[in-house]
Amino acid sequence: MDEPLTILVPARDEEAVIGTTVTRLRKAFPQAEVIVADDGSHDRTADVAEEAGAVVLRLPRRGKGQALSAGERAAPPGTLLLCDADLQGELDALLHGGGDLNVAVFAERVGGGFGLAKCLARELIELLGGLEVREPLSGQRVVSAAARNACFPVAAGFGCEVRMTIDAARSGLRVREVELALGHRATARNLTGFVHRARQLRDTIYACGPLGVNFRGVRLPLVGWKVGVTGGPAVAAVSALGLADDLWSGPERGFLAHLRTRRTTGVLKLIGIPAVGLLATRRVSGALLVGLAANALNQLDTRPGRALKAYLFAAVPLGAPVGVAVLLLPYDLREMAMLGDAGSNALGALLGLNSVKRFTGRGQWVAIGALACLTVLGERKSIGAWIERAPVLSWIDRLGRV
Repeated sequence: MDEPLTILVPARDEEAVIGTTVTRLRKAFPQAEVIVADDGSHDRTADVAEEAGAVVLRLPRRGKGQALSAGERAAPPGTLLLCDADLQGELDALLHGGGDLNVAVFAERVGGGFGLAKCLARELIELLGGLEVREPLSGQRVVSAAARNACFPVAAGFGCEVRMTIDAARSGLRVREVELALGHRATARNLTGFVHRARQLRDTIYACGPLGVNFRGVRLPLVGWKVGVTGGPAVAAVSALGLADDLWSGPERGFLAHLRTRRTTGVLKLIGIPAVGLLATRRVSGALLVGLAANALNQLDTRPGRALKAYLFAAVPLGAPVGVAVLLLPYDLREMAMLGDAGSNALGALLGLNSVKRFTGRGQWVAIGALACLTVLGERKSIGAWIERAPVLSWIDRLGRV
């Protein structure tokens, strides 16, 4: 393999084994740099890895996929060898697997559950990537420069390997499986093991759904559609329009840019969301409130938790539902999921619809004027920058973030 090699090891609370793993990898691949992406360990994982000769990234606890993406950004150009912290065995043959993405298959299975997560992962890879695989969840992988461009940033959490395989297959890259005599610490059939596999199953499902890249360059599941599912037909329609923008939007930002381009998902939202408001309320003021409130929440959704905090602040006096927002807030704040336009537009639509119920005619037009001013301000200046310059708002904005 001619490309420079970097070894990337995601680790969390692996003090007992990480030193041995790093030492073995440095001995087997003396020319490669070993990067350990420490995912918020509570023990001495990071210190032990440094003592063994690895470069360590000390990260907040967010998940395996987020740790891998951070490690990949820190790695120099070239091939990556991904390796779990508790691996036992030699990986040399994996470098010569003949593919753009080479995946290790354990020659002998040790421990594990009932195979539900692995079976679902295989089915999803075949359905979405058109590829049959034996080992969809293996963390031992060689990623060429071409596959690196196609697959990173990877999906969040334990769904990263499944989505990586799907992305490589969709890009027309060669995916090869190599059977190796490897071992690792197997998860047992106990409560801890079942909780782990439940998370793996959840993350796999999310990884195969719509994904977005946040302001840090982390690829996260778009979960805002849940607001549409729970908010009624009008909110569901607005959420669907937002999801279309999440999936197929171009580089245009702001009303004027969308209007100049004409055929964009932004123009679809500009027309469609007020139309939904008009049908739901039978009032022009309702159409304007729904459209402007949806845009306002969308403008605020540029940092974790910001749009949800604004929604909760307004929802209480308006009598809008808060349950789904409260449930989503911890995941958004910890950068484990994103609202996307599907969520922020739907939350704004909920506020707009409840404004029609709560306000008198004059009150509705006052609210429309305030939201219109916010929209104009957002077109001219960054609302986020203004929030960050205001001490009280900045403190509220940062509250709860990891």
